[in-house]
Amino acid sequence: MDNMPWLTLLMLVPLVGTVVVAVLPSRSSSLAKPLALGFSLLTLLIAIVATATSYTRGATEQFQMVEQHEWIPQIGVSYSLGVDGIAISLILMALVLAPVCVLAAWDDVPEGGSREKTYFALMLLMVPFMVGVFAATDVFLFYIFFEAMLIPIYFLIGMYGGEGRRSAALNFILYSLLGGLIMLVGVIALYVVGPGGSDGFLVERLTGLELGATAERWLFISFFIAFAIKAPMWPVHTWLPDAATEARPAVATLLVGVLDKVGTFGMIRFCLQLFPDASRWATPVVLALAVVTILYGAILAIGQRDMMRLIAFTSVSHFGFIVMGIFAFTSMAQAGSNLYMINHGFTTAGLFLLAGMFVARRGSKRIDDYGGWQRVTPVLAGLWLLVGLATLSLPGLSPFVSEFLVIAGTWGRYPVVSAFAVTAIVLAALYILLMYKRMATGPTPKVGDGDWVPAGDDLEYVRSDFDTGVPERRLAGRVRDLGMREKIVMAPIVVALIGLGFFPGPLLDTLNPAVDQTLQIVGVTDPAPSAPADASTTGSDD
Repeated sequence: MDNMPWLTLLMLVPLVGTVVVAVLPSRSSSLAKPLALGFSLLTLLIAIVATATSYTRGATEQFQMVEQHEWIPQIGVSYSLGVDGIAISLILMALVLAPVCVLAAWDDVPEGGSREKTYFALMLLMVPFMVGVFAATDVFLFYIFFEAMLIPIYFLIGMYGGEGRRSAALNFILYSLLGGLIMLVGVIALYVVGPGGSDGFLVERLTGLELGATAERWLFISFFIAFAIKAPMWPVHTWLPDAATEARPAVATLLVGVLDKVGTFGMIRFCLQLFPDASRWATPVVLALAVVTILYGAILAIGQRDMMRLIAFTSVSHFGFIVMGIFAFTSMAQAGSNLYMINHGFTTAGLFLLAGMFVARRGSKRIDDYGGWQRVTPVLAGLWLLVGLATLSLPGLSPFVSEFLVIAGTWGRYPVVSAFAVTAIVLAALYILLMYKRMATGPTPKVGDGDWVPAGDDLEYVRSDFDTGVPERRLAGRVRDLGMREKIVMAPIVVALIGLGFFPGPLLDTLNPAVDQTLQIVGVTDPAPSAPADASTTGSDD
């Protein structure tokens, strides 16, 4: 099975599924959801088989499962795919989250019909782009996938989001297109100064290329700006809170949990590997931006009244940690950053999807509209606490391992930077625990203004709305704990958070060869220990 084009198959299957769902006749639109779920599960199954049969951990070659064919030889573009430990891990994470999000979005379009078909077709269309952007080993092919991802996300936000969906979608697309255009200039310039030929955009041909200091630095900047917008980093992060708030929870999960990882993945694959000297040159500025991103995101998260915006700002802070680990240039910090990308994907998925379950019951994203929910829905509140504790990196849950590796690895080379970043741990405890306290703890709601009022099988919420000036607002919703579908949605996320918390070794073994190879290309080694060696181990035997 070594000659099987696994990566192409992983894109072809969901692409076929997208077409099948999109062309369903109106009378059969109810099949859109099970078909989308089936194709996403089939893609995940193929990925598991491909990894088990065709990927070898610890292999010496840079890329495995390689597919390479001439595509547009006149300008040096190849259809070239391949994965290392970082890429295959991100692909598997994305393919686990895809069916989870489809199942979580089951009731997102209750009106059915063509809108429901389009919604699930767009969600399925994201899958081949997610695979392609992590698997592309041709710079131009990567750029195509990088831009193509914008299409389904733009329509999913703009057509199916909240009241501010059009503004959020426009903000998202403008920022993303700006970053893409800047990177396109760099891609074209890279071909001009590169080796040329029918395969002049291949990563392996461009790695180690002598570009000259000035050219390399400008190329680095063009790629880095695009990846910083996608990541997102301060100060080009402002599109994220609106997009994540207005998008449906399942869409926000794929946007922040998977697609935004393209930014940090691109920094490793292209900025570090293609422009190593410029990466070292830019490190002080990048680390400063990373620290600002960490603290800025954490501080703003504390003051949020909208749970979706709070989750968005926590992600801004966490992306700062990932970037800090990448540019710390130690094997520990970079392994932690790569592990952080995986862990953040599952943690963010848990937060967004659970927040969506709260909203489905209460009808509001405002944190102040909740209180006492651990007594009303104990399973939902308990999972909310578990995922929240994972977000603040509680030992025993997966984010702790990655955050510890990033901070400890950065300390070895940049102790001041690491010391500033550590303060975000305290801030994380504040924004998570305060949110949980305000939403889940307190007395069981009782009859009265601002309390739950019995209304047959439903519960009706009555409160004074001082923001709009309306004297009274009634928001009704069926108050029940998690159903079977919602428990199935959360099961893979909980397994990942606990499993990778106690057993991160297999995943780190997959990531470490790619980490070592990246640092070797950049030309850096781990700093020597600062403590003197023990005299008893260095002296001769008497």
